[in-house]
Amino acid sequence: MDSIIVTGGTELKGQIPIAGAKNACLALMPATLLSDEPLTLTNAPRLSDIKTMTLLLESLGAEVRSMQEGRVLAMSSHDLNNLTADYDIVRKMRASNLVLGPLLARAGHAVVSLPGGCAIGARPMDLHIAGLEALGAQIELKDGYLHADAPKGLKGAVIEQRFASVGATENIVMAATLAKGSTVLKNAAREPEIVDLVKCLRAMGAQIAGEGTATIEIQGVDRLHGATHPVVADRIELGTYMIAPAIAGGEVELVGGGMDLLPAFCEKLDAAGIVVTPTEKGIRVSRSNGRAKAVDVKTEVFPGFPTDLQAQMMALLATAKGTSVLEETIFENRFMHAPELMRMGADIEVHGGHATVKGVERLKGAPVMATDLRASVSLILAGLGAEGETMVNRVYHLDRGYERVEEKLSAVGARIERVKGE
Repeated sequence: MDSIIVTGGTELKGQIPIAGAKNACLALMPATLLSDEPLTLTNAPRLSDIKTMTLLLESLGAEVRSMQEGRVLAMSSHDLNNLTADYDIVRKMRASNLVLGPLLARAGHAVVSLPGGCAIGARPMDLHIAGLEALGAQIELKDGYLHADAPKGLKGAVIEQRFASVGATENIVMAATLAKGSTVLKNAAREPEIVDLVKCLRAMGAQIAGEGTATIEIQGVDRLHGATHPVVADRIELGTYMIAPAIAGGEVELVGGGMDLLPAFCEKLDAAGIVVTPTEKGIRVSRSNGRAKAVDVKTEVFPGFPTDLQAQMMALLATAKGTSVLEETIFENRFMHAPELMRMGADIEVHGGHATVKGVERLKGAPVMATDLRASVSLILAGLGAEGETMVNRVYHLDRGYERVEEKLSAVGARIERVKGE
């Protein structure tokens, strides 16, 4: 397996382009299943998860062409010849479950394996199932597969989620676009990725209102047509690279980003003494007054602090002045990076969903092991500000969510290299 070696002690300066959002693109791609006309996505990220979703769609009979070095995806589902999402593909990535709603809406039948992904908690499918059953689907779990049927088609309904799940919101909204009548989804997720999906569906002819709020209303239509849609900027990649100069020092401009994508995160960086300012091209981040200041962080659904930036924030707070408390409310098992940061000299105590971080003067490079996608990059960030060399092992998770990390960080002065495994 590949490893990444980071030598700390170098301030960063320059520009980093922000790619299209992985989590948005992974929801947009299954939308092609809703129509027999072509859907084209521009500003697509070049990631292994995108390749996995491509394989899944192709296994269902869709055609997917990657153009312009992977930045454009041209898709067509005019000839769906398989309605089973196989375990061998689905197990690699949780977002594979997003084919369930579109297949049900378009074909009235779907067999989808229970999904995989990072081991950061149970993340059950109950909200997806409950929402689709409210639309009239009949769903049964057999041998690790969800067998879903809607022999008379889906019908609009009033659905209230007990938790504002992003994935369930996406599945329900996509399914409801072709349901008969009106659907009202209450306690809907409000993330920018949801807004982006709705923009795409609307371009395909869907009638949807309320995206970005807790209530989304969908008026079903008979069919959707083709469209071309640009993928929104990746707010998690944006936040990750905002933390890089905060840890290493220096000044970096994140091209294509926007503070509106990360309101709570920007507030916490400001409270920590990190300077964040908008520019014509994106966002500029700098740290010029020594170590960051300690802040308390609680992960929440959007517009709160993203759980996908909690590990990176912990890396920053590990060398902040004072004591910080991080509370993880979204996923259990999401402090697995803490023991690895402690190998680098961090002073961290974890008790259930809380982590107490007492900032130290400086971390020291060490061999560490990545446990999941966000943990991988948090260890790289920690290495940027550490003394000496940090080797991050098992970085196969990294390529699922970050496009060419070494190139982007090297371009702003980081000393980082990938070592190919056997």
